[in-house]
Amino acid sequence: MDVVFRGALVADGTGDALTRHDVGVTGEKIASVAEAGSLAGRRTIDADGLVLAPGFIDMHSHSDLQLLVNPDHPAKITQGVTTEVLGQDGLSYAPVDDVVLEALRQQLAGWNDDPPGFDWNWRSVGEYLDRLDQGVAVNAAYLVPQGTVRMLAVGWDDRPATDAELNRMKELVATGLAEGAMGMSSGLTYTPGMYAETSELVELCRVVGERGGFYSPHHRSYGKGALAAFAEMIDVSRRSGCPLHLAHATMNFSVNKGKAPDLLKLLDDALDDGCDISLDTYPYLPGATYLSALLPSWAAEGGLDATLTRLSDVDERERIRAAIEESGSDGAHGVPIDWDAIEINGVRNERNAHLVGHSVAASARTAGTTPANLYFDTLLDERLGTSCLMHVGHEENVQAIMRHSTHTGGSDGLLVGARPHPRAWGTFPRYLARYVRELGVLDLAECVAHLTGRAARRLRLADRGLVRAGYAADLVLFDPETITDTATFDDPRQAAAGITSVFVNGVAALDDGRPTGALAGRSLRNPGRAR
Repeated sequence: MDVVFRGALVADGTGDALTRHDVGVTGEKIASVAEAGSLAGRRTIDADGLVLAPGFIDMHSHSDLQLLVNPDHPAKITQGVTTEVLGQDGLSYAPVDDVVLEALRQQLAGWNDDPPGFDWNWRSVGEYLDRLDQGVAVNAAYLVPQGTVRMLAVGWDDRPATDAELNRMKELVATGLAEGAMGMSSGLTYTPGMYAETSELVELCRVVGERGGFYSPHHRSYGKGALAAFAEMIDVSRRSGCPLHLAHATMNFSVNKGKAPDLLKLLDDALDDGCDISLDTYPYLPGATYLSALLPSWAAEGGLDATLTRLSDVDERERIRAAIEESGSDGAHGVPIDWDAIEINGVRNERNAHLVGHSVAASARTAGTTPANLYFDTLLDERLGTSCLMHVGHEENVQAIMRHSTHTGGSDGLLVGARPHPRAWGTFPRYLARYVRELGVLDLAECVAHLTGRAARRLRLADRGLVRAGYAADLVLFDPETITDTATFDDPRQAAAGITSVFVNGVAALDDGRPTGALAGRSLRNPGRAR
């Protein structure tokens, strides 16, 4: 065999108890799982006392552009991720035309940057997946982004789609799945995806379900209307027959403190009725997004230029301020904004670097202005390209939801900005360090199953997510006593500790704790797309 992990404690991804085995790899595949000490190979890795697990699967990633800009992808390789799911929150870069691509480059700069000189040589989903196949460090699956599809068919207007426009969106979704997308995502607090009515989502999800995909929505509220928003997504799944995967399924903001049991009952009742539902979360309290996402939907109607015009108008600014600070805008999840909880963590212009690491309220006090005015002026100067942290989570909710039987892990990690959320570098080791070793919320074998086998089943990856002969050799070797996340909010780009090896398709991407630069990842395409 090419490589043998000798005497490893194998967490095989099923949730069963760890067992001590040799695991042999030949080419891209796991060739054998055998009695400890029984296998020989060209290379032997002493795994005594270490855990060998399937590579972690990041079910909610925002590496769509940065994976191509920096294909060695250290943020994910160093934490044991071997597969990630792109195209999240209804907004990504395929399918597009020239006009939509230019708009997305502006809208998503706070998520992915807009690097000068980058070669945007794709327009379709298939072409984007082909671009990934030219060499990236991890495997990547893709979801057709419903907001992007709406841009192509309807534009940026807040209105129902016409029959012709709906048919166009259905064609775009069907084509995306035929070209390899695993399903469809939505961002129902982001424009223009949020303008879609429930019936429109049902029609699109019928197309997704018929083609072997699943629906992964960022639903309409994680705040005041969270339970109703979750219920709407379950209703979409029931009516369309499409499997449902709830993205970053948290219960945030003060109105939802202690309400995780209400969400879990809603899910369990639907599961008992035969619904096909899963979810992902990240193991942190703050969330992250682009700063303009807090705007009410009507303020963002019409796209970038129309939004900037409103932010330049005194009367419109006051109208927006009232919506954000007093009534709670739909973009801010229906909860009046606490500016002390909104921290700017990434800017495009160096002249605004002094804002990074401070709340909007604190920066406003320093500048001698109001938080709303600082917010508006920053958005104008940055052309909406600013990112932020939202300190709105609750530990008891995080722990309760991660215990659920359908839970998987997702980083929701943004890789750009001066101080990106540390979840981009730390999510998976943090699960194993804080919530397994320190708090005992999950046991190790169960947690590994959440992060591997269970996620692979949702993606319908028949040969990944388990340590089993014949499966792809996506593997991570770590010390269960020392694995930990070292990324912090002050210093977020820090590699995990305690991870020894990461193999992607049988190739070492992390060897003896150091990245190799190997680019053995590939696009993973919808196995049901031909139906």
